[in-house]
Formats: sequence, C-alpha cells, structure tokens
Amino acid sequence: MLGFLFRTLTAQPSRGVPMFDAITARTRAPHWYVDGGVPDTIDGRFAVLATLTGLTLVRLESDGDEGNAASVALTERFIEVMESEHRELGLGDPTLGKKVRKLVGSLSRRVALWRETTANEGDWNEAVRQSLHGGEPAPGTLGHSVEALRTYWATLGDLELVELTEGKLG
Repeated sequence: MLGFLFRTLTAQPSRGVPMFDAITARTRAPHWYVDGGVPDTIDGRFAVLATLTGLTLVRLESDGDEGNAASVALTERFIEVMESEHRELGLGDPTLGKKVRKLVGSLSRRVALWRETTANEGDWNEAVRQSLHGGEPAPGTLGHSVEALRTYWATLGDLELVELTEGKLG
C-alpha cells in the first residue's frame, strides 16, 4: 500500500538476490529429500531453505558491519520471496502479513539455533532434527543431513564476504 514511500530498507536492494538465488539452488538438490529424508513438500522445502539461509546469516555475522549489511539484504530478499510465493498460493492481504511474519519467525529461530550450535560446537544431530525435520527423521537419514550441513557450513567459512554476496556458494 505504501510501497512507493518505503521501497527498501537497504541502500542496495538487489544485494541479497545472488545469495538467495544460490541458496535456493542448493535447496533444490534432491539429496535433501532422498538421502536426507526431508519431506518433499512445501513445508519440507521451506525447512531446507530456512536452514541454509539461517546458516548463511550466521556466517555473515562474522564480517562486522559489512556482513550485517549483507545479512539485512539477504533477509529482505527472503521476506520478498516469501510474500510473493504466498501470494501465488492464493493468500490475500488479510492473512498474508501474518503468514510471512510466521515464516520470518521460523527463520529467526533457526538463526538462533545455528548461532548457538556453530559457536559452541553444539549438538549438530539435535540442531538438524529441529531445523530440518521438526521431529524425528526417517531412520538412516539424519547422518546425511548432518554431514551435508557441516559441509555447507565449512564452505561458507572458506568464502570471503564478496564471494558470499555474489552468490558463489560453491
């Protein structure tokens, strides 16, 4: 409604697009759903997207003010895409805001979970259970998801901020 007044929150609105596109491409990899046991549903795909985005946001935090600016841009892109996708699913204005806030809250919880897990070398098995499965995964699938997320985290750690913001996630 007032979009013409508040077009964006960052000075570089497109900065989050390459990162989000790279994360989305990784989300589409079949191994999450086949070997990792994440349900291949809208909710399952959102869990993978929010998990990878959450880990990326935690990584960006380590780059000070520049990382924080990139984090804001990625979060804005996440919100923009969630709003757009849910409009396409048929949600209208009265319920759309509430749904998007719920999705952003879910991302926020994952960021907090991964911040704690990666900072304190916490229990990756439990973090994966919560972040990807929301409960107990199918037998034999948890190890795959843990290894895939540890590899993704290591990849993020090897990248410079400019590589991250350009979406060069490997």
